[in-house]
Amino acid sequence: MPHPELRIRPATPDDIPPLCDLLSLLFAQEADFSPDPARQERGLRLIIEQPQTGRIYCAADADAIVGMVSILFTVSTAEGGRAATLEDMIVHPARRRQGIGERLLQEAIHRAREAGCKRITLLTDAANTPAMRFYARAGFLPSRMVPFRLALST
Repeated sequence: MPHPELRIRPATPDDIPPLCDLLSLLFAQEADFSPDPARQERGLRLIIEQPQTGRIYCAADADAIVGMVSILFTVSTAEGGRAATLEDMIVHPARRRQGIGERLLQEAIHRAREAGCKRITLLTDAANTPAMRFYARAGFLPSRMVPFRLALST
């Protein structure tokens, strides 16, 4: 079970260094991305300083930030309203299987609903079957849409 003092809270600028550490763990396991702390810091700062863009939530206990999730906002013409993208979700490997990921995901879902979003979309690596099972348990369904990406800068 999680530490009794574990709480889910919005990220602040002071949280950026440990969030960068978590993103380094996440991007090291993803096929399409590589850790780049300077880029991760810029991205985190943009979200934290511009809440209309999205939100970042931390799982924090008395000692450290042990997990994070971010949601980004857009508008869906298909849904006729606001939609969210679940962008980054990571729990420190030493703290997995304690319900922290579920709490983070439920917070993201709750906050997306609260923000008027009609849908949450997420991407996960095709080979990450544990993540796919995790999201399926929370009600996410596979999409028949196929993502494509065009890098506009390096």
